[in-house]
Formats: sequence, structure tokens, C-alpha cells
Amino acid sequence: MLPLSGERIDAKGIISEKLDSIDTIRGSSRLKRGFAQMQKNGVVMDVTNVEQALIAQEAGAVSVMVLDKLPSEVRKAGGVARTASIKIIEEIMDSVTIPVMAKCRIGHVSEALVLQETDVDMIDESEVLTPADELRHIWKWDLTTPVVNGARSLAEALRRIEEGASMIRTKGEPGTGNVAEAITHIKKVNDELRTIKSIYDSGDNQDLVRISREFKVSYDIVEQTAKLGRLPVVNFAAGGIASGKAILAAMVLGADGVQMGSRFVASEECSAHINFKNKVVIAGEGETDLTLKELTAVRLMKNDFYNQIQKAYADNATHEELKNLLGRGRAKKGMFEGNLEEGELEIGQVSAMINTIMP
Repeated sequence: MLPLSGERIDAKGIISEKLDSIDTIRGSSRLKRGFAQMQKNGVVMDVTNVEQALIAQEAGAVSVMVLDKLPSEVRKAGGVARTASIKIIEEIMDSVTIPVMAKCRIGHVSEALVLQETDVDMIDESEVLTPADELRHIWKWDLTTPVVNGARSLAEALRRIEEGASMIRTKGEPGTGNVAEAITHIKKVNDELRTIKSIYDSGDNQDLVRISREFKVSYDIVEQTAKLGRLPVVNFAAGGIASGKAILAAMVLGADGVQMGSRFVASEECSAHINFKNKVVIAGEGETDLTLKELTAVRLMKNDFYNQIQKAYADNATHEELKNLLGRGRAKKGMFEGNLEEGELEIGQVSAMINTIMP
């Protein structure tokens, strides 16, 4: 049985040692979940360099999440998205006093172990990066460092918690700037929590057994979550969070905090080309469209490249033809080289709300 404290006495991540003749324990679930509790009611900001981390700290962020690229840039760049440079992570850790988190690929145990040796405060096993294992997540009980996982449903969240996650991120759609995605997934989790809570209150244990089978988790964690009426770990909202109103909307619905990043595309520190930043600033409602769902759904600004995509759809292009049209380097051409007509210009609907390049 997994107790509410989440402790597993056989967990490999728990390390007992002496510090100046004092017995200490690291890696216990109490400590790992306790760290996540310290982030409650705050904002975790995505950053890619020391300057951004210092700005986030000054702005009141409770912690920073270090990436090689912001989520919107990851989606645009294509290819294999890996964890950030260890050198950059260490530079940021040396420069700020707030906790520093970093992402690793789903199922990539070695990346997680490297980040643990770097002494980051939390590891994000993130769907934003290219998965290393399509079928299995990391068994997080073997890690001393706490791990956060994304989830779009209660079943997914409970599976990650049983694997040892110390925090859940109701993940929305990273890099889109569309808060509706995050709100949809928060409400879905809330609806499912209310359902199992009502079943628990009615005393129908057989129905809880059915739910546990549907969720592919143990009966114990379903029963305990139903008794609590909420997730047994801290839950942050992420994906499409790009304004104070979006933060408020997520927290009113019960999120313990939020994570945001793509709003900072229109900032001086962002590596995107100034032409693209200026186009984002002047963009209005309806100037983006969600397309290429057959490959990887992206929201693009309308330009010549977008028009080529629409013509390809009208001509009933095959999956391979769409893939060839997208090609390689389109995002680099648009986002980083500033070719506003032939390049891929991906940005969320939030672009209509952005009217300045932030310092």
C-alpha cells in the first residue's frame, strides 16, 4: 500500500548518511513532496540563460525551469529536443537564489541522473522534449531529486504519482499561448476527482475497483485520492499561461501554481530574430491558425509559407508531401533568420495580446 505520505522504505532514491555526526536522510518522499509544497501559489518561469533567470527572480518567480529553448521555440526548431546545457544550468544555479529546475526527456534515466548529479532542485520529465521511450516513464522512486510530470487526466496523473512523481503539471499545450488548453485539462482532472470522491463517499468500493482498473493504477491510490478529494501532490497548471488573467483563471480552478514561458518570445533576451518579434507585437486576432495536425499540430502566423500549406491541403496532399513541404530549417528561417514570408512563424493565440517587446 502507498501511504498518503508517499513513502516507500525500499526506494533506492532514499539516502541515509551522517553529516557532522548527525544522521540525515535525503530523497524521502516527505522531503521531495515538501519541496513541491514550497512552490505553491507561485509562478515557475521558463528560462534559457542567466539574464532571464535573474529577471524571473526579480519579478517574484518561486523558481525557474531551465530549457535549451522556450517551448514555442522547441516546437518550431523540430528535430530532437534534449535537456539544456549543463554549463548553462550550473551558471544559472550560481547566479540566482531561488530553486532551479531542469527538464529531461521522458524515459531517459541517464539524463535524469546527470541532472541529479548537477544538484538541480527538481527534474521535469517533460513531454516538451523528444521522448526517449514512447512506452515507459522513469521510475522516479530511484531518484533522490524530486521529479515533476505532466498529465492531461486524473488517470495519467495517478500513474505518474505511483511511479514516484512529487509534483504534477496539468500540462495544456506548451508553446501555443492558448490558456483554453490548460483550463480544459484542469477541469477534466477536477471532474474526475469529483466523480471518484462521490463514489468513495457512497461507500461503493467495487466501483472504485472498476475505476482503478480503468486508470491502470492500484486501488490504494484511487481510494486515497478519492478520500482527499484532490491530487495527493502539488498540481501546477502549464501550457498557454501567458498573462495575469490566465494565472488567476488556473488558480481559481484549484491549481496550486502555474508555469509560463512562451510569452517571453517578445523579449529582448529571446534569441528569436527582431523581425519575428516585431511581427508578434503587431499581430491581431485571427492572424494565426492551427494546422499540420497530421505531422505535429502547430499554430502558425499567416504568410506565404502558410498559404502553401493551405494550397497543399486543397490539393489533398499526402502525409509525405506535407512533410516534404515543411522540410527542415523552416523554423530557423522564420524565427531566427527573420524571413517572414518563407519561414515557419509559430506562435500562440496570445500573440494578439502582446503589444511590446519586454526589456
